[in-house]
Amino acid sequence: MILMRLKDRIIFLLIITYLGNNVSGQGDVDFILKATALSESGKTNEAIRVLSKAIELNASGRLYVQRGDAYLSVNDLSSAIQDFNQGNRIVEHSGDYGLAKAYAVKGDASTSLYHLGMHLESVYKKSEKEIMLDPSFARIENRPEWRQFWKKDWYNAAERSRAEIEYLTSGKKIEDSRGILAEMKRNYPDSDETLYSEALINFVSGKYNEAVSNAIILTASNPLNAGYLRLLAKGQEGQSNYAGASGTYSKLIESGVPDARLLLSRAQCYRRTGETDKAKKDIERFLEYYPEDKSALSIVGKVEAESGDNIKALEYFSKNLKLHPNDADCYIDRANSYFASKSWEWAADDYSMSLDLKPDNPDAWLNKGISLLSIGNVKDACHDFKKSYSLGNQKASSYLSKNCIGR
Repeated sequence: MILMRLKDRIIFLLIITYLGNNVSGQGDVDFILKATALSESGKTNEAIRVLSKAIELNASGRLYVQRGDAYLSVNDLSSAIQDFNQGNRIVEHSGDYGLAKAYAVKGDASTSLYHLGMHLESVYKKSEKEIMLDPSFARIENRPEWRQFWKKDWYNAAERSRAEIEYLTSGKKIEDSRGILAEMKRNYPDSDETLYSEALINFVSGKYNEAVSNAIILTASNPLNAGYLRLLAKGQEGQSNYAGASGTYSKLIESGVPDARLLLSRAQCYRRTGETDKAKKDIERFLEYYPEDKSALSIVGKVEAESGDNIKALEYFSKNLKLHPNDADCYIDRANSYFASKSWEWAADDYSMSLDLKPDNPDAWLNKGISLLSIGNVKDACHDFKKSYSLGNQKASSYLSKNCIGR
């Protein structure tokens, strides 16, 4: 156990080094998020320009690795290899996985597997599943060198059991997962792999208190482990401890994890705790990277509505509909906003459009009926109340009894 904790402290120091030893490390994350968003929208060359500007300001290892990945995606292998090597020079082994990918694309199996081996013996070690699914290795995966490479046990028994539990829990196969966990507890009871596996099973089983207790122990000795922190945050949300969850998401964001969706997760927690200004700030920052994201536009519209600015809310909902004209949920968002402001005709129109796309929504049928009733269209309203009730919405029964007897 002492050796395990010593290893954790070493990993902690190495990650701190990788993230940067000064405040510019957090600035790196902003550039990486911008570059990632650009790459995802097909603007990789623009992403490379963003990262090149960032490197001029702060030549950190993670920026070189990120730019190397961008070069790799446009098949500029020489530039990619140069950047991955530079990343390695700044932070040992940080660029090895990128080098393994780049040489695999070149068809140089020997050099690729040399760097993949270095990666698998480092603190940046990826899961076997992630590596096997990486298309970069397609050119060498049928080579004898590849098959020989994987004859070595790169993952210990605890790591393999954890990977199996992750797979099983993703398919809600809880009992099968518990059987593997019982074996893990017998064979390596003090391993973090065992504790994480137990936390994951507890979370998927809805045992949020137990999952959080497990995750707190894990994060005490691994304060920057993104996987442990994510599980802790999700468990806290399951507990309805939204203040705690927002604090955990803050740790992830402040530690430099380059995932813009953490901002949305934290914003949702801020909504729950009534901190609407903080929620809006997070979503607006996310929208700087992904200005057309459906879920972000929906959330910020709801936040504006909850804070009393229904006009601003309608602007966001209308923008979302323009971007996603065939999405029933986008019509529901705007319809609900019209409904709240008693703009009955517009609400009825949007509920109608949403039901054309998704006709099995009992709440939409009920609200459309209320909107029609409010403008005097009793006949159509009663039709909608009946439809809502038939789909299981018990609230529709009172509207039926008050307005639709004999109709």
